[in-house]
Amino acid sequence: MVRSTAREIAVRLSYELSFTDLRAEALLDQTLTPDYFRNLVQEDALYAELPGEKQSAYIRKLVCGVAEHGAELDSYIEKYAVGWKFERIPLVASAIMRVAMYEILYMPEIPNAAAINEAVEIAKKYEDEKVVAFLNGILGSFVRQECGE
Repeated sequence: MVRSTAREIAVRLSYELSFTDLRAEALLDQTLTPDYFRNLVQEDALYAELPGEKQSAYIRKLVCGVAEHGAELDSYIEKYAVGWKFERIPLVASAIMRVAMYEILYMPEIPNAAAINEAVEIAKKYEDEKVVAFLNGILGSFVRQECGE
């Protein structure tokens, strides 16, 4: 499994955290299983390959990090979402931005440009072009202001 697929799975699981009472670890334990992937592969090719040890660790780090730092990440989204109330931002877009911001802030081994580019590519699959441009703008402003790039 390539990292971009693992990242997209992490986004989906981060999104799912908005709708469950499960803690991140419990959600991951339920979803990163052969049975879970086998059941979903008919609906979505994203689940064609079970993540290996390295990719599972990456997904777990992202989803747990987003859960742990959710309030901080949401405050950054709100800060840079000029002209938008946080409640108006689509939940999928919020999940994508949380994952990208977590990578930027807490995973220095991932270049900021890669985190943003991957977030934009994922957003293109789920959101219309206005939301994609909005998301790209927020992440770009975030990196310029918070990371000095």
